[in-house]
Amino acid sequence: MNHDPDCIFCKIVEGKIPSKKAYEDPELLAFHDINPWAPVHVLIIPKEHLATHYDVRPEHDALLGRMLGLAPRLMRELGVVNGFRTLINTGPDGRQEVQHLHMHVMGGPRPWAKG
Repeated sequence: MNHDPDCIFCKIVEGKIPSKKAYEDPELLAFHDINPWAPVHVLIIPKEHLATHYDVRPEHDALLGRMLGLAPRLMRELGVVNGFRTLINTGPDGRQEVQHLHMHVMGGPRPWAKG
C-alpha cells in the first residue's frame, strides 16, 4: 500500500498521530475533523496515499463508492438525521489543504461556521 512518510493523514493511518476515529476497516479510515465546520464533521480517507482526486484511476472506483456509501451510515450513527453534506476539495484551486484524498462529511443543526 502506498504511503507518504510526510503526509499527516498517512501518519494518522499509521497511528503516529492520534485521531478520534469514527470508523476503520482495511481500506478506509474515518475520523472527526480537528477544525469542524459543522456540529458533526468527519473525514473519510483511503488508507492508501492518493494525493488528490486527480490521482484516482479506474481501479479506485470501488473504493470511492465505499467512501460515499459510508457517509450516510456514519451520519446516522453520529445522530445526524436532518441531512448532511459531502465535499471533496481537489488541488489548490479547489482549496485542498492536506495532500491526501479525503471526503468531508458534515451535518447537524444549521448555521454552520462555513459553507
